[in-house]
Amino acid sequence: MLAVGDSVEEFELQDQNGNLVTLTQLLETGPAVLYFYIKAKTPG
Repeated sequence: MLAVGDSVEEFELQDQNGNLVTLTQLLETGPAVLYFYIKAKTPG
């Protein structure tokens, strides 16, 4: 589990338009906040 202030490895994901975005690109405009929906689009 991450704690506030922990560093994470570089990753990439798709934005709302399907374009790949890296963590580095996100951080160029300021802090990044990741939120995970535990049951979003899952069968449980």
